[in-house]
Amino acid sequence: MKLIKTILLSTFCIASLVSCNQTRDENTIVVGASAAPHAEILEVTKDILKEKGYTLEIITFADYITPNTALEDEEIDANYFQHITYLNNFNNEYNTHLTSVGNVHYEPFGIYSGSKNDLSNVSNGDSILVPNDSTNEARALLLLEQEGLIEVDDNAGIYATKNDITSNHYNLNIVEMNAELIPGVKEDGAFAVINGNYAISAGLSVIDALAIESSDGQAAQAYANVLAVKQGNENNEKIMALYEALTSATVKDFINEKYSGSVVALF
Repeated sequence: MKLIKTILLSTFCIASLVSCNQTRDENTIVVGASAAPHAEILEVTKDILKEKGYTLEIITFADYITPNTALEDEEIDANYFQHITYLNNFNNEYNTHLTSVGNVHYEPFGIYSGSKNDLSNVSNGDSILVPNDSTNEARALLLLEQEGLIEVDDNAGIYATKNDITSNHYNLNIVEMNAELIPGVKEDGAFAVINGNYAISAGLSVIDALAIESSDGQAAQAYANVLAVKQGNENNEKIMALYEALTSATVKDFINEKYSGSVVALF
């Protein structure tokens, strides 16, 4: 039912986008975003943009594919929901032509409790839920490796899949599933690796995580969340105004106060 709901939400969003496109002018900026934290952060920019003569319209999406296809089809002006590695991989997989305007923030990936609430209680054959899209699955596996639960082929790096696991110390069952569904079914596994935005939407925080990835290493750059546009629009005046607003001191203060480490500003 949750998957059906996700599809229906995305379909509704696209229908809304068509209507938006028919009425918006050059001073309107339509941005696709995940509900949290991206749409919440964008809300803070509305007054900043208003002073610059722009109206910001935010369209929320429940999945990771539709906001990119909508951007490719120019149904929206920009999107803000994904990290740079996912964006690059999406372009390769779907032959899209999207690019980053710049980094905005980083969301530490976390391992959260499922049926067990302590990693030291891991047992032979336990199931761990991980995202099934290629870049986020690799990220989850690297976090599990960081915690000493598995070992991953060094050559696979940020593109690893469970086939690249070279040592599985507890014969863990790595269960791949849609990232947005994991918070709601995390009790089905002993533990669950959850994307930052979906953790926030589910009322979870990094302080609830049993382990998080280090924010001072490769992850902060490889998984920096970006403002994305279709290639050729990077220097559009209203896009530059949006990025300037997104990386303002006002937004940085909001991120620090609102998310308490679940979201880390990269500017």
